[in-house]
Amino acid sequence: MNEPSEVKCTKTNVSLIIWRVCNVCMSLFFALASYVQINDPDAVLWMVAYAIPANLCLLIAIKPHVTETLLWRRIAKLHVLISTAVVSMMGWTLYKKHITNIFQQEEGREFSGLMLILVWLLLCQHSGSSIGALRLSVAVAITIFPFVAWLYYYINKELRTSWPPHCKTAL
Repeated sequence: MNEPSEVKCTKTNVSLIIWRVCNVCMSLFFALASYVQINDPDAVLWMVAYAIPANLCLLIAIKPHVTETLLWRRIAKLHVLISTAVVSMMGWTLYKKHITNIFQQEEGREFSGLMLILVWLLLCQHSGSSIGALRLSVAVAITIFPFVAWLYYYINKELRTSWPPHCKTAL
């Protein structure tokens, strides 16, 4: 009779471990993204924009229930609010300029990075209380995506030929 609770407990522990690993990976990704901004003309702004979610993810990896604390929620919500405003402005600018290949433009890469931050922080909200299968699946997919994309762009030199020189050295 105790077996179903053991199965549930094991399933929850595995989910929690996967969630923590995803947050460690995203913390690492955001920290690396913050570091490569050093060549950017407005480096401090973008380094802070990536450093905040890197630290928030690290806190989740250390203590998953931290998302239920007021301080964590306020910092995350403020970052989401500011990022949403900036993403909206950048998206409108990209749309008005009819830019389709966004990874070839600095604004497009910045837009994509902020979108990733937004989606991840929204996914992390209230994750300390429960991590469902859908949230976990989305988290794993999002966690894998930036590393695969970075590797793909690193290997495929033709994609980097039209990039500005400071982006080529960052890879």
